[in-house]
Amino acid sequence: MEKSLFAIIMAGGKGTRFWPESRQSKPKQFLALTGDKTLIEQTADRILPVVPPENILTVTDIAYRELVRRLLPWIPVRNVLAEPVGRNTAPCIGLAALHVRKKDPEAVMLVLPADHLIFEEEDFRSTLLYAADLARRTKGLVTIGIRPTAPETGYGYIEKGTPIDGDKAFSVLSFREKPDLETALSFLESNAFFWNSGMFAWKVSAIMEAIERYLPDLHERLLVLEKYLDTPDEERVLREVYEAVTPISIDYGVMEKTDNVLMVTGNFRWNDLGSWDALADIYPRDENDIGGRGLVITVDSTNSLVLGKDKLIALVGIKDLVVVESDNAILVMKRGRSQDVRKIVKQLENKSMKEYL
Repeated sequence: MEKSLFAIIMAGGKGTRFWPESRQSKPKQFLALTGDKTLIEQTADRILPVVPPENILTVTDIAYRELVRRLLPWIPVRNVLAEPVGRNTAPCIGLAALHVRKKDPEAVMLVLPADHLIFEEEDFRSTLLYAADLARRTKGLVTIGIRPTAPETGYGYIEKGTPIDGDKAFSVLSFREKPDLETALSFLESNAFFWNSGMFAWKVSAIMEAIERYLPDLHERLLVLEKYLDTPDEERVLREVYEAVTPISIDYGVMEKTDNVLMVTGNFRWNDLGSWDALADIYPRDENDIGGRGLVITVDSTNSLVLGKDKLIALVGIKDLVVVESDNAILVMKRGRSQDVRKIVKQLENKSMKEYL
């Protein structure tokens, strides 16, 4: 286990596409959607064999700081970083980089979202260690690409370039936004495109240099904040900095602009659990192609996901649905419409129906 290897778990998302289970008080990363443990607990457990607890940091919204501490009590309290307001992934990663640099200026950072589902965990850890070693040797910004198994329109894509280290890694020609179906099919057939997993490895010095070059305003404000780390004024200055910075993703702000990006292929099954439709593909199905949990009975129904809680759920003559029961709301949705769940959340906000948010 390398003392110079750090892991950053990004846990600040709202997860609105998983309403009604995901709420403002407990968004997706704090739900046990695929087992007994929450997604953030699963993420932390996966990296513990290769990163010591004192080198694992989480970045979350200040509203969830105590929840993270309860779920991950073995992480040092100081390592639970709380953002006063969400500003997307670039400020989040910059904040974490400051804390890592203070501990070890030569460190390599692994950056991992808190809400992904990963199978073949040994292969996953091997990939992380190789990516970290590549980042250390090359000072490149390393991203992990997943070989696509379907023409997925909900993911971004990475176009590979020339091989590096044999065929273990590649240069990156381009990043592509979520494509339409026809484009996704062409990506799948070309064998040159990989799903963008949103997982990274880089030296802390390399990412700070990249932020300085491509996001100079953010870099300048981070340097101001760095002077106040571990002082009584840290939280006040952090809030001032976050109120001033522009929200921007690390992909758009840095990765799509630099020519210093390398891609390592992740040879493990991966799902970013972006929606109920993604979850529907994971749950085991019965003889009627119905998956889920809870007390469910069906008549002439097929190809559906049903997640019950306290009530019996009965389906008659339906197909291609997602049904989710929560404490005070029920979602009934046509499969393939997961992206529109956010519109429900927006209506609830507009109508000030806070008890359902």
